[in-house]
Amino acid sequence: MIVVDDLHRHFGGFRAVDGATLEIAEGSITGLVGPNGAGKSTLFNVIAGVLPPTSGQVTMAGDDITGLAPHELFHRGLLRTFQIAHEFSSMTVRENLMMVPAGQTGESIWSSWTRRAAIRDEERALLRKADEVLEFLTIDHLKDEKAGNLSGGQKKLLELGRTMMVDARIVFLDEVGAGVNRTLLNTIGDAIQRLNRERGYTFCMIEHDMEFIGRLCDPVIVMAEGKVLSQGTIDEIKSDERVIEAYLGTGLKNKAAAGAG
Repeated sequence: MIVVDDLHRHFGGFRAVDGATLEIAEGSITGLVGPNGAGKSTLFNVIAGVLPPTSGQVTMAGDDITGLAPHELFHRGLLRTFQIAHEFSSMTVRENLMMVPAGQTGESIWSSWTRRAAIRDEERALLRKADEVLEFLTIDHLKDEKAGNLSGGQKKLLELGRTMMVDARIVFLDEVGAGVNRTLLNTIGDAIQRLNRERGYTFCMIEHDMEFIGRLCDPVIVMAEGKVLSQGTIDEIKSDERVIEAYLGTGLKNKAAAGAG
C-alpha cells in the first residue's frame, strides 16, 4: 500500500527523518515505535502531506504521492489523525461526522438556492451514515453532545469515526492511546481491528503503549534517530538488543555485565 524510499526531512541542520525506508502492506495494522525524537510524527507528517520532504519518495499503491497536499491525499483515501484530537468543539458529535465527505451539494451557494430537495436527500443519507458509524464505535449515545465536551478517549473515537465517513484506504494514527483510559483504549482497539478485518482498512499507528501495539500490530517498525532501526513481530522487537539500546541507552550485554558486577 505504502512504500517509503530513502525519505529525508531536515529542519536546518537537524535531520528529523534521515533516510527512512519502509513498507506498509495492504490490509495490515503496522506499528511504528521508537524513543521520543526518533522522527515518527515527522515521518507521518511527510507521508500525509503536512510537510514536504527534503528528498526521497513515497508511493501509494504504486503511484508517486511525494509532496501531495493533504486534501489531495484525502481524495485518494489516505487519512491521518493527530495525537491531540482536532474536533469542531461547538458542533455535535453527529455534525462532526456529517461534515467530513467532500463535495457536498450544500457547499455551493447556487445549489443551496436551486437544489434544496437534493440537499435534503443528501443530508438524510449523511445522517444515516453518521448514526451507523457512531453505533459501530459504541458512542451513539453521544451523538447530540457537543464534541468539545467529550473525554480524550471519546475524541479519539470520533476521529476514527471521521475516517469511516469517507471509506478510507489507509489511516495513520498518531498516538491514539495517549491520555486514554484502559477501558476506552480497548474499545478503540476493538474498532481498529474490526475496521481492518471487516472493511479492509490498512492502518499504521504510532504508539508508546507496547501492550496495545502487541495486541494489534504485525509487523512493528522501530525508528531511532530518523532511521528505521528494526522490524518484526512484537516479540522479535522486544528481544532486539539494538531496540533495547535505543530505548534504554544500554544493551542487554551491558545490563548483564552491570548486574554481574
